Amino acid sequence: MKVQANRPRGAWRIFRWPLVLALVSIIGLTAALIGDGWLDLVSWLALGVTLVVMVAAWWGRPRRL
Repeated sequence: MKVQANRPRGAWRIFRWPLVLALVSIIGLTAALIGDGWLDLVSWLALGVTLVVMVAAWWGRPRRL
């Protein structure tokens, strides 16, 4: 097993997935506000994906005693 040194990470590497989730959430909320019909589907999918990713990350984190 390789042990990596504690190197500083760049801002893009740290914040890329939170930024992607924020963008998907904004698209979903905007679609829900401005549209009807197929935009309802877009909003449900976008907000659902965000929720699923958040729950999966919460369940996948290591537990501390």
